Amino acid sequence: MFNTFGNIVRLTSFGESHGKGIGGVVDGFPAGIKIDMNFIQAELDRRKPGQSHITTDRKEGDKVEFLSGIFEGKSTGCPIAFIVWNENQHSSDYDNLREVYRPSHADFTYLTKYGIRDHRGGGRSSARETISRVVAGALAKLALRQLGIRITAYTSQVGPIRLEEDYSKYDLDQVESNIVRCPDSEKAKEMEKLIAEVKAEGDTIGGVITCVIKGCPIGLGEPVFGKLHAALGNAMLSINAAKAFEYGDGFKGLKQKGSEQNDVFYNNHGHIETRTNHSGGIQGGISNGQDIYFRVAFKPVATLLMEQHTVNIDGVDTTLKARGRHDPCVLPRAVPIVEAMAALTILDYYLIDRTTQL
Repeated sequence: MFNTFGNIVRLTSFGESHGKGIGGVVDGFPAGIKIDMNFIQAELDRRKPGQSHITTDRKEGDKVEFLSGIFEGKSTGCPIAFIVWNENQHSSDYDNLREVYRPSHADFTYLTKYGIRDHRGGGRSSARETISRVVAGALAKLALRQLGIRITAYTSQVGPIRLEEDYSKYDLDQVESNIVRCPDSEKAKEMEKLIAEVKAEGDTIGGVITCVIKGCPIGLGEPVFGKLHAALGNAMLSINAAKAFEYGDGFKGLKQKGSEQNDVFYNNHGHIETRTNHSGGIQGGISNGQDIYFRVAFKPVATLLMEQHTVNIDGVDTTLKARGRHDPCVLPRAVPIVEAMAALTILDYYLIDRTTQL
């Protein structure tokens, strides 16, 4: 259950980290959207493993194969099915994990809930499942492109190293200019150095991804249980290793008075706008036409290449040292995943808004 995301545009994902492949079915996608295969593959390439010295060494081509829903380069309105075949599993690396619980992993909860678990790379709980999100999100981006909506995410913090300014002070076109995916080149060098040092120690580190949505129309979201920021929060917190979500000024706004926090309206040549955007482009759960911006905090990867204390499935004390190929920091590869989930949410709520208007 609960392998489907969305209301009108729905993604159902399937597959495991060390199974035959990862795939999905996108239903409810609008017909007539031009499908740029090169763009979709490029989005997958941003997520795939082995792309730099600060990511996992697992080598996967991650080439997407579409099975239905596209004809003569355009979406048909029928379900779009796709699959990415796994090619480089080292399942034997996980043999020592068959009967032990890895700290902060889903091993204990999965086995307790289902009575069975795939210990090879975490099975369904593996971040490799996010392949399906990136493919579906790339499709959503292509549809949103026709509406003038642009979504850009970037690494804004790794451990204690963070960008001090808000997104408007950075050139977001520079996000892909470095392997950390940070728009500040100097901070990116510091982040890269820290990640490399942590990797050399066999340890891991977390951080924050900031996402900006430009061009979103006024009126997306519902007033009570379908608030747009709640939908975005739900989407982000469904991503592996995501631990917190805040939009607009978020917790920073707690230091301000209402007179400092309120976004004052004014008439900008016939268009009602706000002079500031502390609200993050959403008021009353509904988009107000300003930039939507939010942040997602990711924990350090739970798999460490160092010895840790744990217990086995019989509750007996033991130690383990994980083998295999693992990311020391999820941030660089999570950037396209955050964008994908944001795109799916915005497209879904755009189509919901159309159904509520005559």
